[in-house]
Amino acid sequence: MSRFFTTGSDSESESSVSGDELVTKPVGGNYSKPILLSEDEEDTKRVVRSAKDKRFEELTNLIKTIRNAMKIRDVTKCLEEFELLGKAYAKAKSIVDKEGVPRFYVRILADLEDYLNELWEDKEGKKKMNKNNAKALSTLRQKIRKYNRDYETHIANYKQNPEQSDEDEEKKSRDSEGSTSSSSEEEEDEDGVSAAAFLKKKDAGGESRSRYLKKMEAEDDEEEESDEDEDWGSSDSDTDSESDEDEGKYTSLASKFLKKDEDKKGGEKKREEKAKKKHDRKSRRYEEEEEDNEGGEWEKVKGGVPLVKEKPKMFAKGTEINHAVVVKKLNEILQARGKKGTDRAAQIELLQLLVSIANENNLGVALEVKIKFNIIASLYDYNPNLATYMKPEMWQKCLGCIEELLDILFAHPEIFIGENIVEESENLANAEQPLRVRGCILTLVERMDEEFTKIMQNTDPHSQEYVDHLKDEGRVCGIIARLQRYLQEKGTTEELCRVYLRRVLHTYYKFDYRAHRRGAGEPRAGGEEEEGEEEDSAALMERLCKYIYAKDRTDRIRTCAILCHIYHHALHSRWYHARDLMLMSHLQDNIQHADPPVQILYNRTMVQLGICAFREGLIKDAHNALLDIQSSGRAKELLGQGLLLRSLQERNPEQEKVEKRRQVPFHMHVNLELLECVYLVAAMLLEIPYMAAHEFDARRRMISKQFHHQLRVGERQPLLGPPESMREHVVAASKAMKMGDWRTCHRFVVNEKMNGKVWDLFPEADKVRAMLVRKIQEESLRTYLFTYSSVYDSISMEILADMFELDLPTVHSIISKMIINEELMASLDQPTQTVMMHRTEPTAQQNLALQLAEKLGNLVENNERVFDHKQGSYGGYFRDQKDGYRKGDGGYLRRGGYRQQERGSNY
Repeated sequence: MSRFFTTGSDSESESSVSGDELVTKPVGGNYSKPILLSEDEEDTKRVVRSAKDKRFEELTNLIKTIRNAMKIRDVTKCLEEFELLGKAYAKAKSIVDKEGVPRFYVRILADLEDYLNELWEDKEGKKKMNKNNAKALSTLRQKIRKYNRDYETHIANYKQNPEQSDEDEEKKSRDSEGSTSSSSEEEEDEDGVSAAAFLKKKDAGGESRSRYLKKMEAEDDEEEESDEDEDWGSSDSDTDSESDEDEGKYTSLASKFLKKDEDKKGGEKKREEKAKKKHDRKSRRYEEEEEDNEGGEWEKVKGGVPLVKEKPKMFAKGTEINHAVVVKKLNEILQARGKKGTDRAAQIELLQLLVSIANENNLGVALEVKIKFNIIASLYDYNPNLATYMKPEMWQKCLGCIEELLDILFAHPEIFIGENIVEESENLANAEQPLRVRGCILTLVERMDEEFTKIMQNTDPHSQEYVDHLKDEGRVCGIIARLQRYLQEKGTTEELCRVYLRRVLHTYYKFDYRAHRRGAGEPRAGGEEEEGEEEDSAALMERLCKYIYAKDRTDRIRTCAILCHIYHHALHSRWYHARDLMLMSHLQDNIQHADPPVQILYNRTMVQLGICAFREGLIKDAHNALLDIQSSGRAKELLGQGLLLRSLQERNPEQEKVEKRRQVPFHMHVNLELLECVYLVAAMLLEIPYMAAHEFDARRRMISKQFHHQLRVGERQPLLGPPESMREHVVAASKAMKMGDWRTCHRFVVNEKMNGKVWDLFPEADKVRAMLVRKIQEESLRTYLFTYSSVYDSISMEILADMFELDLPTVHSIISKMIINEELMASLDQPTQTVMMHRTEPTAQQNLALQLAEKLGNLVENNERVFDHKQGSYGGYFRDQKDGYRKGDGGYLRRGGYRQQERGSNY
């Protein structure tokens, strides 16, 4: 019988074990032929292990390899083993879900992350690394940080109580031992170790190797390791003695694999004693720490580099405070500027304290100016990120500092400041010589203006906060005006051009109501008379821009000044000044090469030009100026007033941030609905008469694609109700104008809803509405004549004047222009004041015949071309450059021939 199934006496078991042949009885049936096993196979002891032990042993082996690689700083090996560890952990996922994440796995994740952070912060060590290790360090650091996000709570618990790992592992191994056989722990070779014992030993070894834990824990773990080594030695001796007694104790291998209760109880007692010793050591160490704390005021702090550095002391007691000492202290404070961990708010406070110390000791105004320059620069550096804007308290502090600095400069004109002054040549103390301070007040004011723009860009425009911030623009403009006066006395032409441009940029988009009322002849209020005569914005813009045109050497400043000047002219309805300046500057030829902010300013100027032309009644010029912006469908983006959702998908986050920084603040926006309405109404006044004149022309062109698109959208609607949106009002007005009904058209364009949305937004709203009514009447008259000229033999101009409520000279002028331009085939009879129609226009049937003839001509032309490839000739047709192919002997004529013949007979 097999040694696994024998139940006989000791002698039988001895004889079966000593024999060379082992006979097994398989389940399937009896086999007479015995199975021969070699001597090595006889001596091999079978170890039964659970799936948990197998998986955990695989993990611990990989962890051991990683720790060895960490000791020799082999990051490449760490990366390879970490990837294998992740795969092995994924295989053990089912066991982990039941048992929980093992502490030794959490420990290696925490230790590995700490180890990589140490290597990363070691700048010198990174330089000495080879290329592969440096690359592996970067890769592994990213992977471990991403991987550890799923185990943040486990790692945090482990770092709070690292000693708990041994106890947890003991409990887990104790629970798992009930399901495993006794041979997995008791019968092992001198070199072999069970999985549970291996885990305990490994965890203890991990505790002893504590490069990453505290020193106190390291000392305790060394004691632990020595205790456990003794346990291991005793267990080895036990296994030796047990192996000697195996033959006498067990009668079969089956009974040998069953665990005895006594052995189980003995193992539990050992573990309990070990846990008790560990608990005693912890409590003893805690009592020692309490005793130490009683002796003095000690505070337990977390490790790591402190983020906030200690404030440097100003001056020691008894130090003589003079210029050299204060400048030295100023340089010490400035050396920490921009460094990691510097408290920027504390740095600003120190500089302000330094100003007060300098003033108390009467060290002079020049030194105060120098420190003020650095305070303002530190306020700008408070937010290192370009995308962020200044906090309100910092912004108010910045404005106050700049105003104080300007006060000092105006009060002490003997101080010379400039960015070209070298620090060695500064004169801060010697009053006999001119005081010289390094710094540029213009740069600080320009940066202040940019910060104001960023604050307005990042504030909700519909909130009260935006209004509060907008009130600061008065202070900003006042600072720029004061700086302008200061630089007019001491600045260079280049600096004057820069500050003039800042003044222009804060003026060009504002409508001057006082100048408008003076131009209209309205009486001024008493407050305005008391204020005295101030310079008009038009005169101010003229003076500043002309200086820039004459003195500026950079194209960008001159280009911006020209565009702002044109915008200001257009805003105040000076159409011909604005148009002439735009045409003379030739900006439209090379504006595509300018930077994006200048292109946005150009688009805003063109839009304002178009609106100005519309207010003046120049419909064609208005349409041409607005065509490029409106036809693109991206007016919001081109004017710098927001980003389109569809275009956000084409940009990465960095490009999106750059685009947002280019946006125009809300108070400078152009109303997009007003802009679209002006464009559509202008297109309606041009397109409807043209469509009526070329109704049967197959090759007529579209003046405005967007207007035709709106017409098609209106035609596709199954149910036509009263118009609601602005576009629907324009489409309904277009349909009425097409029928010559100017009153209905007028009601759709000018009503309460349209007044509230569009027309009341103009400065002279009544004047614009009167112009609109007149244009609608004139274009409706033209459309009526185009549409119904074939019906009349003659029509009285007086009747037309009554129908469209126009005076007779206007009707006479419109019809005369139509006849001169050959748009209307008619003549005027002066005595009777009638229009005589010449009936040269083809009827509807003739128009259809002409279209059929044209299509047949195209068909014949295509057939002849195909035939030409075979025959080599065009079959009697000759090429006419103007009218295509036509037959020589009175054949068909292309479109236009009929009119030419008739026109030749009439004139």
